Amino acid sequence: MTYRLGVDVGGTFTDILLIDEATGDTYRAKTSSTPEDQSVGVLRGIERACAAAGVPMSEIAEVFHGTTVATNAILEGKGARVGLVTTEGFRQVLQIARSFVPGGLAGWIIWPKPEPLAALEDTVEVRGRIGADGAVVTELDEADVRAKLRRLRTQGIEALSVSLIHSYANPEHERRVAELAAEELPGVPVSLSSSVLPELREYERTITTVANAAVQPQVARYVANLEAQLRESGVAGRLCILRSDGGLVSAAVAADNPVNLLLSGPAGGVTGATWVAEQAGYRDFLTFDMGGTSTDVALVQGLSPRVGRETTVGDLKVRATSVDVRTVGAGGGSIAHVPPLTQALRVGPQSAGAAPGPAAYAAGGDQPTVTDANVVLGYLPTDLAGGEITLDRAAARAAVKSIADATGLESVEAAAAGIIDIVNENMFGALRLVSVQQGFDPRDYALVAFGGAGPLHANALGRLTGAWPVIIPPSPGVLCAYGDATTNLRDESVRTLVRRFGELTDSSLRAVLDELAAKACATLGEQGVPAEEQRVVYSADLRYHGQGFEIPVAVDIDAFDGTGGGLDALRSAFDADHQRLFSFVLDAEHELVTVRATAHGPRPQVAAPEVEPGDADPSAALRAHHRIWVDGAEVEAGGYDRALLRAGNVVPGPAIITEMDSTTLVLPGHTATVHPSGSLLIRPVDTTTES
Repeated sequence: MTYRLGVDVGGTFTDILLIDEATGDTYRAKTSSTPEDQSVGVLRGIERACAAAGVPMSEIAEVFHGTTVATNAILEGKGARVGLVTTEGFRQVLQIARSFVPGGLAGWIIWPKPEPLAALEDTVEVRGRIGADGAVVTELDEADVRAKLRRLRTQGIEALSVSLIHSYANPEHERRVAELAAEELPGVPVSLSSSVLPELREYERTITTVANAAVQPQVARYVANLEAQLRESGVAGRLCILRSDGGLVSAAVAADNPVNLLLSGPAGGVTGATWVAEQAGYRDFLTFDMGGTSTDVALVQGLSPRVGRETTVGDLKVRATSVDVRTVGAGGGSIAHVPPLTQALRVGPQSAGAAPGPAAYAAGGDQPTVTDANVVLGYLPTDLAGGEITLDRAAARAAVKSIADATGLESVEAAAAGIIDIVNENMFGALRLVSVQQGFDPRDYALVAFGGAGPLHANALGRLTGAWPVIIPPSPGVLCAYGDATTNLRDESVRTLVRRFGELTDSSLRAVLDELAAKACATLGEQGVPAEEQRVVYSADLRYHGQGFEIPVAVDIDAFDGTGGGLDALRSAFDADHQRLFSFVLDAEHELVTVRATAHGPRPQVAAPEVEPGDADPSAALRAHHRIWVDGAEVEAGGYDRALLRAGNVVPGPAIITEMDSTTLVLPGHTATVHPSGSLLIRPVDTTTES
């Protein structure tokens, strides 16, 4: 037998899921994250999962890892010191940036502009120029390049980024600068914009390349360290890292292009949710991943997550393909507070994290958090993560009492309910960003809720959005790790064209797409994926001629079959998306800016789990009755062991359903039906079915 392993490192917990490829049986482990060295928590979790399965670590054939190393390096400002080489006259490209300021009217007055990842003193200009058509306008002055690189060496840069004007059209000068850097700056990693982002727009290309350089040394060290520790522990299988777009790349490719890993963690959750929703028979759904520090949401149509062309982490926005995930600072560890000036209750974005954690963890934390509020309301059991964490109800109550005192609420329970209501509204706002704001009605979608804290709040979010059923996957606390283990290898090839449709033909565009596909497929071939098992999808960034922004549109390659309908199909698809987003279309010529081909490896053959069949009566799983506070009053709720539920069981609310890595709350007036795949389907009573 062989096993594949999914690993997801979050801000609070590290989740491990070991899958028997032959039977689909899963073994999970959940350990506290180790921010000082994430590999420590990873190895500890792998050992526990293998012990639970009763298999040696040598049986693991593949390790698929969603990591936050690149994300944390940006958020914490711990990236490498980056030197930047630009074309003469473009030294201030990062300082000029884009004229966008977050916030409301006059927000620029108080907005502290973030410092660029490459300081101005570490930025140099070199003589030489490429034209927009790729022709050499001015030859590269190599003596000047060497002199500038020596200056950067004396300043102690740790990574080098090279972004020369129009290098997307001709990378010759950038590649020569890299060759000279290897001589003048030995051992310093180099990121070329023509490799990282061969696309139009100097600022976006430069900031993305600089971000890649900033996190490259840290990611490379982490990947190398983890690989070495896996080998020492007896794991001979290959290590792959999850990209922001939900695909996998080999560890070596990930270390070279870490800017594509900035949303690695959230992408794993969306991939796992897609797998689960497919097993339950739903193709259109919202995802809701609530962890200890933050909540990530996304929208999936036809089992395909919506993919964006920008990735935002903190104040940094780079041009990198990623699942369109929106994040809010709302998690189990989010701290509730009452600002003195407003006397209004706020929740987050500050978080107690894994250390010291919520007050209920009894690990030194004393500030009230969302987890503490759930404890006070009776929603959480005394043990979490399979007994690794024991909750202190008295400490949670004392922490939440400070909110009751500050707001003048009559009881601790009322204060706790207020905390839950506010955090739910925060997460509802994020769900609206990926649905209503994008022209989608959430009532047309299911809601897949996961993460350690997601199932506690899922039923309430279903009521707010009208998205039914609410789907609670098996092992919701480790679903991101499940997503890591059930996705495929992926690579993308991109080219900027900037052509009006009148300047294109179906055959000329098809030739470009075929060339890009061959390049992407070649990369997968180098990673061991046979050509016959590869699949390619295409997309294009389109706009009306004269517009200053583009909309990504899927390309139907079958329309480019020689009958002349390819460009017409693209035109219609763009108009439909423009109408949905902005409620109008223009009578203007269409323009193609960028095209890309994405090669996919085969999806892993992992057997779908099945739950033993039963009838509607869930009483065999009933273990206790709890007094909980809900809708302003104390009520009695059934306490169920999820491991004992059978397919077809219908759990009436109010109910608490517990398992090793998460707890599900079913509100009054709702029921949770156990699907044969193991998911819980929560619906209002009047719409409940046995499906």
